[in-house]
Amino acid sequence: MEKRIITRLHGKICTALIRDGEAEELMLEEEGSSAVNHIYVGRVQKVVPGINAAFVDAGVCVGYYSLTENRSHLFTDAGRKEGPLRQGDEILVQVSKDGVKTKAPVLTANLSLPGRFCVVTAGKKGIGFSGKIKDSQFREAAKACLDAANLEGMGVIVRTNAEQAGTSALLKEYMLLRDQLRKLMADGACRTCGSCLYKPLPSYITGIRDAYEGQLDAIVTDDKEIYGQLRTYLGQEQVKDAEKLQFYEDSLLPLSRLYSLETVLKKALGKRVWLKSGGYLVIEPTEAMTVIDVNTGKYEGKKKMADTIRKINKEAADAIALQLRLRNLSGIIMVDFIDMEHEEDKKELLDSLKQAVSKDPIRTVVVDMTPLGLVEITRKKVRKPLYEQAGQTYDGMQGDMRI
Repeated sequence: MEKRIITRLHGKICTALIRDGEAEELMLEEEGSSAVNHIYVGRVQKVVPGINAAFVDAGVCVGYYSLTENRSHLFTDAGRKEGPLRQGDEILVQVSKDGVKTKAPVLTANLSLPGRFCVVTAGKKGIGFSGKIKDSQFREAAKACLDAANLEGMGVIVRTNAEQAGTSALLKEYMLLRDQLRKLMADGACRTCGSCLYKPLPSYITGIRDAYEGQLDAIVTDDKEIYGQLRTYLGQEQVKDAEKLQFYEDSLLPLSRLYSLETVLKKALGKRVWLKSGGYLVIEPTEAMTVIDVNTGKYEGKKKMADTIRKINKEAADAIALQLRLRNLSGIIMVDFIDMEHEEDKKELLDSLKQAVSKDPIRTVVVDMTPLGLVEITRKKVRKPLYEQAGQTYDGMQGDMRI
């Protein structure tokens, strides 16, 4: 069971996922700071054949629009359905990634509207399923149900929570999102460049929406404005979870101090993570990838060296899965475990790591172990890593973390 804590910390909205007294996720967001998933009417500023891309002015930003990934364009001119993109064209775009340092935000024509049970898309056609849905009978029933509803050029991805909700709830949500997306695309024809056609829910609400069915135990906030927004959302969209919402009031012990969120944040921004055995991890995010090194540290086991290494690596695998989620690290992650000689030990380690990351709601894949003994992991990027969310407020914090 999980508890979601939503409060304010250093002027930002802080959301923490607490499970069995331990923080598994931590997120900071400034209201209005991110344009990800917003949908705009954009104007093509220029087309660059050399990189097969265009730069599109969406009003709030000029974004990178790949012509390799976006072969069909959603022109706002009702009389134009296809054709090559030209300077001055107005198209509908959705922000898929925020700008990072010198990189422009990434825009896509694959518009999507997410719900609790499915995601409806205007770009990718057909029916897809979350990889966590294993029940073949449900897959067949859901596909038949959606096929009968006539997708009419739309695509739909069935989310994990749909399996417990059933096909009726899935179909109802699909039709609502489909109609919303159709209206949005029709409205784009009569809106000016830079107009925002869709704003997603704040992250502290989408975290509740995307929580696995039946695992949410409590939602606690001490902010009256946020409490009001959550009560409205739950009353309309997740009635079964509405009774789990609690408003915390204690002027002597703020919610952030009750759950030591300042300390959790400081440790989650540190480079070193101590393990119970005395070993430790060193976590170094770079622009290209994240590198994690596993060390024996202060471990003083009395077993054979091979047993010692096996124990520390197994403990490190569990800790790495937690840290990826807590720090929201994504992209390519390379892990340098302590060297092991036997192939069966390496296979056992990879199996343990795969099992540990399987609990992550964000798609995380353990690729393989390289000939040099490095383990490669990929994790889908959904939002900025925690160190970028924290920004300058926590610049320079390098506290060690013990787990």
